[in-house]
Amino acid sequence: QIRYSIPEELTRGAFVGNIAKDLGTDVAKLAAANLQVLSDSDSQYFSVNVNTGVIMVSERIDREQLCGQNPRCFLHLKLAIENPVEFYRIEVEILDINDNPPEFPSDEVSLRIYELASLGARFPIQPAQDPDVGTNTLQTYHLSANENFNLNVKARTDGGKFPELVLERALDRELRAFHHLVLTAEDGGSPPQSSKTHITIQVLDANDNHPVFDRPSYGARLVENSPLGTLVVKLNATDVDEGPNGDIRYSLSSHNSAALRQIFAIDEQTGEIRVQGNLDFEEATVYEIEVEAKDMGSPTMEEHCSVVVEITDVNDNAPEVILTSFSSSLSEDALPGTVVAVIHVRDRDSGEQGKVQCHVPPDLPFQLRKDYEHQYSLLTSARLDREHVAYYNVTISASDLGNPPLSHHTILSIALADVNDNAPQFEQASYEVMVAENNPVGSVLVTVSAADPDSEQNSRLSYSILRAAGTDPGLDPTRYLSIHLTSGQVSAKLPFDYEQTTYLQFHVEVSDGGSPALRNRTLVHVFIVDQNDNAPQVHFPRAGEESATQFRISPSTAPPALITKVMAIDADSGLNAWLSYHLVEATDPGLFSVALRSGEIRITRALQETDASAHELLVVVRDAGEPPLSTAVTLVVLVEEKGPEALQGSEARATDGGGLPTITLYLIVSLVLISTV
Repeated sequence: QIRYSIPEELTRGAFVGNIAKDLGTDVAKLAAANLQVLSDSDSQYFSVNVNTGVIMVSERIDREQLCGQNPRCFLHLKLAIENPVEFYRIEVEILDINDNPPEFPSDEVSLRIYELASLGARFPIQPAQDPDVGTNTLQTYHLSANENFNLNVKARTDGGKFPELVLERALDRELRAFHHLVLTAEDGGSPPQSSKTHITIQVLDANDNHPVFDRPSYGARLVENSPLGTLVVKLNATDVDEGPNGDIRYSLSSHNSAALRQIFAIDEQTGEIRVQGNLDFEEATVYEIEVEAKDMGSPTMEEHCSVVVEITDVNDNAPEVILTSFSSSLSEDALPGTVVAVIHVRDRDSGEQGKVQCHVPPDLPFQLRKDYEHQYSLLTSARLDREHVAYYNVTISASDLGNPPLSHHTILSIALADVNDNAPQFEQASYEVMVAENNPVGSVLVTVSAADPDSEQNSRLSYSILRAAGTDPGLDPTRYLSIHLTSGQVSAKLPFDYEQTTYLQFHVEVSDGGSPALRNRTLVHVFIVDQNDNAPQVHFPRAGEESATQFRISPSTAPPALITKVMAIDADSGLNAWLSYHLVEATDPGLFSVALRSGEIRITRALQETDASAHELLVVVRDAGEPPLSTAVTLVVLVEEKGPEALQGSEARATDGGGLPTITLYLIVSLVLISTV
C-alpha cells in the first residue's frame, strides 16, 4: 500500500507521485505488465502514464464535494498488473485549502429582547457555515464594541461553533430602543477569510421572565430504523409568569437543518420529541437537536436547549460484492492456483456487523484467497476436465458478522475451453467382415466408428488405412480398399477373387484435428467368401479338342471292367468344388456306367454280337454350387478283336490322333492299377 497527499483543486495533469519509483521497479516492466488503474469511486480522478510511471490528476478534485465535513478525505486506487497478477493499493489524501469563506445565512439579523431580560441571558445567532475543514474552517467570531452585550461561542460535539449574545448589562428601552451590532465570522486559513452579519436588537417591554428548562441539555439513544412515532425524549420547561406569559409552546429551533426536521418532530404542548423519518446509522451516528420553548406573553420569551441523540447501529445492510476483474472462459488445462476473478466486498454497517467473510461451495474446484481487507481472488483449486464438467456456476457467498448475519450471493458462470487431451477411441477393438468374392467396385464393406470426447476442432476425426504388421509386404490393402476420410466407410476398389486371396488384414488409423493430433488404431479382418464362379475343368481325357477321345476294348471284356476314368478339378472350394459325374448320352445307355463321385467309366454287361462296334459317350461333370456349373466331355469306345482286356487290368488306350501327354499316361496307369487292386 502506497500513500500520497495532495491539496484539492489541483489542475489537470498535476503530479501526484511516481509509482515506478515508489514500487522500485522499472518503467518498461510496468508498461509490459499491462498496468491498469482501478478506482473505488465512480469518477476517474487519476491516471497513470505507463511510459513514465507518474500518477497525474485527471479531473477537478473538490474535497468539500467528496468528503463534506469529514476531517480527513481519501481517494483509493488499485493498480493491477499482469504476468503475474498483482494488486497494489494506493491511498491519496486530499488536503483542504482555504477556498471557502465563512458565510452567514443572512446579512441581517433581527432580535427582539425584553427590557427586563435577566443579565446573562443568551440569544443564539444563526451560525456561519464554512465547508472547509481543519484550520481552514470557521474558527472564531468577533462582536463589534457595545455596552450591553458580550459574545459567547458555544462549541458542539460535532465541532460546530454557535455564537450567542450574552446580556451583560440591563437594557433600558426608554434610554435606547434599538441596538445595532456587527458580528464577524473568521476562519483560520492563511490568509484568513471572513464575513459579517448586521444584528438589529429591538428592546421590548413587559413579559420579563422567560421559560427555563429543567436541564441545560438532554441525551437519548435510539437504534437505527426505529419505528415511526418512537419517543425520543420528553422535555420540561417552566415559566414563573402567570397566564399567557407562563403558557409554554415547544418547537424545533430554526438552527436545525431541513433534513433533521424531516426525521424528528416535537409536540408543542407536551414537549415530546418523536421519530417521524428514517434513522440510518450509515448516514449519521449522532443528531443534535436544538429546541426552543416560548411563552405566550406579548412579546414572547424563549429559552433554548439541545438534545443529543445517539444512533446505535443494527445489521441492516447486506454485504455487496463488486467484480473488479473476471474472465468467463477458462482453459481446462489451467493449473491449480490460476486467478479467475478478483472481487471487492463492502458492508455499510459498522463494527463486527461491517466485517465480511466470503466463501465458495467446497464441492467445486475453486477457492477464495483473501488478498487484503475487502478484496478476494477466486482461484482454481484442482485440475479441470471439460469432458467431465464443461460449465461451472460458482456461487460466491458474502456474509457479515451481525446477529443475525446478512448475506449476499453472486453467481459467476465459467465455461471451460477445450484442449486436445483425449485420443479418439474406436467402438470396437477389431472388426471382422465377410465379403463375397466378385463384389461390386465401390461397395461398402464395413464402417468403422470412433468417438472423441473433445469438442470442435479437437473432435473432428479423419480415417486412413495402414498395412498391418506381420502381413505380406506385397499385399497392400490400399490396392483393394479405400476409406472415406470422415465417415470411416471402407469400400472396395477392386473385386476380390477367392481363388487368389482368401483373407486380408489391415489397420484403420483415426486421428483428431488437434494440435498436435492424437491417434488410435483398430484391426480389421476381411474374410473372402467363395462364390461358384469357376466351372469344373476336365484334365483327362482332354476336353475342348476337335476330335473325341477314343478308347479300345476287346469284345470279350466282362463287367464291371474299368474302361477309363474322367478326371476333373474345380478352382472353387467347398460345395462349389464338390464334383459329380453323369452319363448324359450314350449309343447304348445300358452298356456303360459312370461312377457319381470318382468319374470311373465301367462296362455294365457283356458285349454281344448285336452291339455296335463304336459307342459314343457324353459325360457331364457338375459341381454342387448354387447355381451349379458343369463341363461336358465326349468319349468314343471302339470294340475291336485286338483291343485290350480291360477286365484283366490292361491299360485302355486312347487313339485321339495326337497321343496323350506323359503325365496323363502316368495318371491313367495309376488309376487302372488302383482300380484293379
